[in-house]
Amino acid sequence: MGRAFEYRRASKEKRWDKMSKLFPKLGRIITIAAKEGGTDPALNPKLRTAILNAKAQNMPKDNIDAAIKRASGKDIESYTEICYEGKGPHGVLVFVECATDNNTRTVANVKSYFNKLGGSMVPTGSLEFMFSRRAVFEIKLPSDKTLEEIEFDLIESGLEEIEKYDDMVYIYGDYTNFGSLSKAMEDMGIEVKKASLKRIASNPVEFTEEQITDIEKLIDRIEEDDDVQAVYTNIA
Repeated sequence: MGRAFEYRRASKEKRWDKMSKLFPKLGRIITIAAKEGGTDPALNPKLRTAILNAKAQNMPKDNIDAAIKRASGKDIESYTEICYEGKGPHGVLVFVECATDNNTRTVANVKSYFNKLGGSMVPTGSLEFMFSRRAVFEIKLPSDKTLEEIEFDLIESGLEEIEKYDDMVYIYGDYTNFGSLSKAMEDMGIEVKKASLKRIASNPVEFTEEQITDIEKLIDRIEEDDDVQAVYTNIA
């Protein structure tokens, strides 16, 4: 069948492997949100956002419904959301967000990744001031609105910055304004493609390609862990 077939098969297997890890993580986020604020997305903004992001990653509706249903089950695991911080190769700063039912297991795993790949963990809170928590929304520019009109309409709801790349618009605000920005766009009839709370480095640092290669080995290994939900760095 030739090399082209082998390449396509390897590409598909890599994509399937990524999905097999991604969907359970998305499902866990949905379950946690449903357990905390109820199973009705209309009354639970956190759940609504979790579902939106799962759909953006092509997670099947059956998987989403199953994740919501697990929240009301008697045997549902008690997940805890926890963050770990560390320094990786070449001094890169790394912030790791996890959702786990076993803190001891998770911290041991994360610590081992840092130790094996040229880094080390630092005490919780050490990097907090070096990252700002921001609400980030990704939308398509509506045909009936200009960028300036959207910016003007969202300023009172907490918009801090707006950027446009090709036909996508990125809206940023303080994490405390996530709900107000989300509600404002809903009222304006703007469809949000993705929404999240991200940690953005206050002082991003440039690294060489060789350094990035070393750093990515650590990031990739951390992201493979089932308990890890997101990883942030200060890479420019």
